[in-house]
Amino acid sequence: MKLIARALASSGLIVAVIWHFGAGDILADLRGLSVPWLVVACLALALQIPLSALRWRVTAQALGVPLPRALALSEYGLSVLVNTFLPGGVLGDLGRVLRMRHMRSWQMVATTVVIERLAGQIALAAVAAVGIGLWYGPGVALALLGAGIGLVGIAYALGQVAPRLLDIISRAWFAPQVWPAQLGLSMAILGCNLFGFWAASRAVGIVIPLEFALFILPVTLMVMLIPVSLNGWGLREGAAAFLWPVVGIGAQSAVAASLVFGTAVAGAALLGALPWAVYSWQKRADDRPPAPQG
Repeated sequence: MKLIARALASSGLIVAVIWHFGAGDILADLRGLSVPWLVVACLALALQIPLSALRWRVTAQALGVPLPRALALSEYGLSVLVNTFLPGGVLGDLGRVLRMRHMRSWQMVATTVVIERLAGQIALAAVAAVGIGLWYGPGVALALLGAGIGLVGIAYALGQVAPRLLDIISRAWFAPQVWPAQLGLSMAILGCNLFGFWAASRAVGIVIPLEFALFILPVTLMVMLIPVSLNGWGLREGAAAFLWPVVGIGAQSAVAASLVFGTAVAGAALLGALPWAVYSWQKRADDRPPAPQG
C-alpha cells in the first residue's frame, strides 16, 4: 500500500506541476534532449555510488566492523538500487543491516549505515547554506552560521546525555586517521551529485553559473529527503519550478532538467548495481562444488 500511495503521490505531483507550468514548453525542452549530456549525468551519479561505498567502509572500519571493499561495493550498489526504485528511501539500507549483522551486532552495523548516510546529508545541507548565503547576502549567511552553531550545541548536549553517541561520531568522523578520508570522500560524492544535476540541466540546454548552481541545486536536492513521494519524484520538479526562476531560469526548463536528472538517477542506480551482480556471480561460482574427477 505504501508503494502504491507514494507512486500515486509522485504521479499526481508531476502531473500537477506539468499542468500548471505548461506541458507543451516542458515537452519541447525534452524533445531537444542532448543524449551525450544525459550520459555524462548518469555516469557522474553512478560514480558517487562506489565513492559512497568506500565512505561506508571507512566508517565501518573506524567503528570496528571489518567490511571488505568488494562486499562494501556490492552491498551499497544493491542498496541504492532498492532505495531508488522502492518507496521510503531506506529499504535498501535496512537490507544492508540485515545481511551484514553477522559481522558485529546489528545495532553497530545499523550505526555505520546511519552515520554514513548522515554525513552525506550534512555535506549537502552545508553547501546549500553556503549557496543561500552567497545569494541572499551576509545577513542570511550569519543567520545560517548561528543556526549551525546552535545545532552543534544541541549535538554537544545530546552527547553529554548519551556519551556513547558522541564517542561513536568522534571515532567515525573526527579520528586523526579517519577525517581526511571522510572529508575527501564527502566532497567528491557531493561534487558528483551536483555535477550530475548540472549535466542534466545541460542536457535540456540550461547552463547554470557556479554561483547559481551552489544555491539552487543543493536546495532542490534537499527537497527529495521529504518522505512523501517515490524517490523525490514530483517534489523535486515542484521545487525546481518555483526556485529556479529566482535566478532567471524558466520554470518549464527547470522541470525538464529535473525530469532528466531523475532519469539519470535511475540509470546510475542500475549501473551501480553491477558490482553486486559481479560479486554475486563470483560467490555462486566459488560455492559451486567441484566437478567429479574421472
